[in-house]
Amino acid sequence: MSDRDEGCTVVRIVAPFGRDADSIAAVLEGVGLATRIAGNLEELAEHLDDRTGLVVVTQEALVRGADGMLPALQQQPAWSDIPFILLRSARSYRRSTREALLPASINVVEMDRPLGSMSLISAVQGALRARDKQFLVRDQMAALADGRAALSRSETELRLIADAMPVLIAFVDRSMCFRFANRAYETWFDLATGEVIGRHVREVIGESVWQQRRAAMERALDGQAALFEITWPHPLRGRRDCEVRYSPRTDTEGRVDGFHVFVTDITAAKLALSNSQQHAHALEAMVAERTRELEAQMAAREASEAALRQSQKMEAIGQLTGGIAHDFNNMLTGILSALDIVRLRLDMGRVDDLERFLDTATTSAQRAAALTQRLLAFSRRQSLDARPVEINTLLVSVQHLLHSTIGETVRLRTETCPVPLHATLDANQFESAVLNLAINARDAMPDGGELILRTAEADVHAGQYPAVPAGHYAVVAVADTGAGMAPEVVERAFEPFFTTKPIGKGTGLGMSMVYGFMQQSGGHIAIESRLGEGTTISLFIPLVEAATSEAVAAQAKAIRLGAGQSILVVEDDEQVRMLVTVVLEDLGYQAQVVGDADAALPILSSDQCIDLLITDVGLPGLNGRQLAEIARHSRPTLPVLFMTGYAEKAQERSSFLDAGMAMIAKPFLLDEFSAAVRTAMPGTAGGNP
Repeated sequence: MSDRDEGCTVVRIVAPFGRDADSIAAVLEGVGLATRIAGNLEELAEHLDDRTGLVVVTQEALVRGADGMLPALQQQPAWSDIPFILLRSARSYRRSTREALLPASINVVEMDRPLGSMSLISAVQGALRARDKQFLVRDQMAALADGRAALSRSETELRLIADAMPVLIAFVDRSMCFRFANRAYETWFDLATGEVIGRHVREVIGESVWQQRRAAMERALDGQAALFEITWPHPLRGRRDCEVRYSPRTDTEGRVDGFHVFVTDITAAKLALSNSQQHAHALEAMVAERTRELEAQMAAREASEAALRQSQKMEAIGQLTGGIAHDFNNMLTGILSALDIVRLRLDMGRVDDLERFLDTATTSAQRAAALTQRLLAFSRRQSLDARPVEINTLLVSVQHLLHSTIGETVRLRTETCPVPLHATLDANQFESAVLNLAINARDAMPDGGELILRTAEADVHAGQYPAVPAGHYAVVAVADTGAGMAPEVVERAFEPFFTTKPIGKGTGLGMSMVYGFMQQSGGHIAIESRLGEGTTISLFIPLVEAATSEAVAAQAKAIRLGAGQSILVVEDDEQVRMLVTVVLEDLGYQAQVVGDADAALPILSSDQCIDLLITDVGLPGLNGRQLAEIARHSRPTLPVLFMTGYAEKAQERSSFLDAGMAMIAKPFLLDEFSAAVRTAMPGTAGGNP
């Protein structure tokens, strides 16, 4: 983007994320406005000159505060009050973005995203009209200043110019009396100019208004400028919205001898803003099918988006079902067949080579457990849990799910970078993003084709990709040989709810979820597509240094035996109950086992010695967490070990567990269970009443 003519008014844009700045500039230049993009607030501050018509800034540009531009704004001349249009994030409606991010003294209009082009254009044009009035004041004040050499002529010109302007202009001295007033006062107050000059402000504006404005006027006499908006009952034109400015004036010795008054009618600008907001609300109402009331609509939309995002995950899992069932059958075959061979050989009295078949059964079971945990993690609602990962390894690990998703008519090819690519991101969300891209690619190849997953290391220079800043990245490319996309489809690909699929075949949130994940992870996304030639979607993930901790080879952990401690086990599944009992007894513990919380409560309320409570979380009736809470009333220091079949997450554990509580995820190996029991039970007497 570039300024058009050397002397024209410029709309300055600060929108650091993605292609937001380019999109805004394209919309405004389409109606003949000149634009200039600033990379940040500091760069903006360097160009806040007389040519600046207004500033369009997104909320993301203010995440570090507005201090970078405040000095430049404070140095504006008295006539200047550069208007700002703040484009707020759709999720920030619960708090006032202006109060949180911009000082109240800044002339700002706030608008919610998503926002239509016509709404943006209307708001910008309204702000430019208000700015033009400021330029008019500037020009006339400059003309007045130039005429001071001839005092009598200057006074005449001042009167003529001020009287011709549709703005209330006055000067009030330290005694709160008018010393100058233009002809606009006749229209606004039905008083001749001569009747205003020399009178106290209270007499002109009335007692009630005087009491409302008095504090601001007194601050102006103390040297503090004031800017505020009011609603004025105009005698001829009815209710008007006005912008009032008090600008202190100093004498030759630097003392404040009064203040200038500028009152501008901004009813047209407010009406334009109101119309643009109504248009935006109408668009949002069409999408969300909710009430036009802003807060209710935004709340409903947030809930709808959350539900649809979860629906997108469930839709993807539904498409996985057939392939996952096939994989599970293979794993179960490995388990059952190996155990059948062991049983057959034991019946035959043969004990040779049994370890090989037991290892096969164990390996198949561990594969099934890993797949279950991956599905649980993928399907849950969660915020980002960014951790150090190696991109090549992570991409290879997701291939199993992809094979189950894309079907037999699509060939999958993976090309990984020869060097490790270390990054920090949420592995589960990354897998979800790749899976969404793979499903889109599959749908673009209804007659079959090839899906290519490619990783590479890239140094991106400025301007190489429109939406990707310069930096050192790991690039994950998902390419297909499908139908491709037209440029207008590419332009809207990341918009929420936008889809080219038939009704009922997609939510339109898959690509927006990927886009949001990359933004949250500090990364970027780019699309290359041509009709008939396929599509390549590239994820640019910032590279980081490899984790400093040394990888330690997995070693078999020694199974730790107990010393006769008493353990109460509560488990509703009969097979798990039997196996846990056998394991505990073989480890040297005394196990007492019941099937639900009702059977456990009498034992816990007795004086029987209990060193540890092991309970499943998902029990019938009272769940395991409620049972532990009741047990702690009579046994405050009783250690508790929870068993759960659901995927874990660090912050979920911290909110679920109290002191002296631990958790182990099913399925678990003998050494893991042994270590968990001993860790949860540091002593043998703490659980007694």
